[in-house]
Formats: sequence, structure tokens, C-alpha cells
Amino acid sequence: MSAPNPRPDAGPDSKARLRLWLKLLKATRTVESGLRENLRTEFASTLPRFDVMSALARNAGGLKMSELSGLLKVSNGNVTGIIERLVEDGHVLREPVPGDRRANRVRLTRKGEEEFARQAARHEAWVDDLLGALNADEARAITATLDRILTEGKS
Repeated sequence: MSAPNPRPDAGPDSKARLRLWLKLLKATRTVESGLRENLRTEFASTLPRFDVMSALARNAGGLKMSELSGLLKVSNGNVTGIIERLVEDGHVLREPVPGDRRANRVRLTRKGEEEFARQAARHEAWVDDLLGALNADEARAITATLDRILTEGKS
């Protein structure tokens, strides 16, 4: 006995979209794996640590821990451990938030800014290499298509 089709109208378009999703997932995992390995071997660092430094680099005035975890869409607990290590390494400074004794604002130190700039330059080169099969026009076209998915595909 075969399982009932939950979408009787699902046809070749549906299958094509499913194959696309699987390819997007595989491509994402391949690129992410390469970035993780490169950060580990070249900088003895991690992708989550890079992501935290990147968020702080884009917010020079610093961020509350809750803002940082919200921006990165991870728990406060995940961010706290990363921040602890960045503080120990002298890359991040933790400052009290005036008027809120429980909150801290974190920001990159000058040393952290310099280290992130080094890592970001290499990160861009790695991404360029990992996606090197695409020319600039193809990359722009895929980006535009993904933007459409992100704006129009929400249900």
C-alpha cells in the first residue's frame, strides 16, 4: 500500500524545488565546512567566534549581550562563552551599561579590530575561492534569486 500524497497537485515543479533545496543545503554545508577548517587552521579560531567579532565590528559602539545574541539568533549562553574567550584574548572589552546593573555592553578592542580585519580579509578570499566557479554576473543573479525567495517566499 502506498502512502497518500499530502499534496496531490505536487508535480515536476515541486520535485525541482526539492532538488534545489537539497543542492542549496549541500553547497552551504560545503562552503561552511571550508570556512570552519580555514579559520581553525589559519587562526586557531571558530566560525561562531568569527561571527561574534563580525557583529561587533559592524556595531562599533558595542552591543548588549542580549542584542548580540538576538542579532546572531543564538542563545545568550552560546554568546557568553565566546565573549569570555575573546575578553581573555584581549579582543573584546566588557563594559557596564549605565542604569542597568545586570547588563554589559561588549565591543571590540583595538587589538580585536585588527585581528578581525585580518580574519575578514582572509574570509573574503576563502569565500571567493570556494565560490570561484561562478563569475560575478552569475553570483549577482543567484543573489537576486535568493533575495526573491527571502522576500516573496515567506508564508
